[in-house]
Amino acid sequence: MTDAVPPPDTSAGDDPRGIDRSRVTRWLVDHVDGAVAPFTFDLIAGGRSNLTFLVTGADGRRFVLRRPPLGHVLATAHDMAREHRVIAAVGRTGVPVPPALGLCTDAEVNGAPFYVMGYVDGVVLDSVEKAALLPMELRRPAAEHLIDVLADLHAVDIDEVGLGDFAKREGYVERQVKRWSTQWEHSKTRELAAIDEVADALRTRIPDQRGVSIAHGDFRFGNCLTDVGRGRIAAVLDWELCTLGDPLADVGYLGVYWYDGEAANVRGNDPTPAGGFPAYADLLERYSARTGRDLSGIDYYVAFSCWRLAVISEGVYARYLHGAMGDQQVEIEQFRVGVDALAERALAAVRRLR
Repeated sequence: MTDAVPPPDTSAGDDPRGIDRSRVTRWLVDHVDGAVAPFTFDLIAGGRSNLTFLVTGADGRRFVLRRPPLGHVLATAHDMAREHRVIAAVGRTGVPVPPALGLCTDAEVNGAPFYVMGYVDGVVLDSVEKAALLPMELRRPAAEHLIDVLADLHAVDIDEVGLGDFAKREGYVERQVKRWSTQWEHSKTRELAAIDEVADALRTRIPDQRGVSIAHGDFRFGNCLTDVGRGRIAAVLDWELCTLGDPLADVGYLGVYWYDGEAANVRGNDPTPAGGFPAYADLLERYSARTGRDLSGIDYYVAFSCWRLAVISEGVYARYLHGAMGDQQVEIEQFRVGVDALAERALAAVRRLR
């Protein structure tokens, strides 16, 4: 654009929290090819994590804008820049991700850095109720494509796509165990023997890291868009925990969000208890066949993932308990119960290693 072009119409309604309509509109028109003002901004997801907005242009074209949560005080574009860098790099491979369209690191525009990606149609399968949108005969194909996508992600050449310096390559699990052990000591609200026993077992049995890959960090149906008409993954989302590391950590984490027949292990944001999905063991066999990786020690990574989630949940529980989360109406006891259940599940996985 030049100074001769009139400013875009920004009168599409009140500013939603987290969006400076006038400045963001100008930035979109200037930096996103083909973006036509005025825009509407609708919050898709928000809360303790990054805020996600659906942006619709005057011509009906849709985008997605991601920014830090309100009250975020980080002065740099680190988080947003990392996410944008990852999806831009992965987007050059066969792994399905939304197209990266632009990154704004100038906090003057919207109070915090943000990035924009293309809109991808699909359903986030994050509950048993959502699973009903996926026909029974497509549930196995969708699950098989999910594990295939993970295998393809782990096959990406990190140097070739420009992520070779994204993070440390070695010692991923060791660093993670140390980090979350420290976090537990800082956030625990009570003593929990299972957490301590699992932490000791994880520290003394750290497996050799066999290779390095892009590690998503939160890979599951609930962080993907699924094409429910074809039983295919349309796009992998939520890359905020992404790093470089041991690929088996992602495989073990998926097991936490996969129904194994035990009612005590059901997670509310896991669609697989709805039925029709293959067993976790079937996914492991498919991943191993596709990648050649030995998964005989996968219980270590399942234990690690359950334990890490337990520590994270305890931190959330502690913040609610001490009033740090404001006056949000949340049944906080669910976090305490969830921590106990995850700790016991981690302990069971660790004991299977012996």
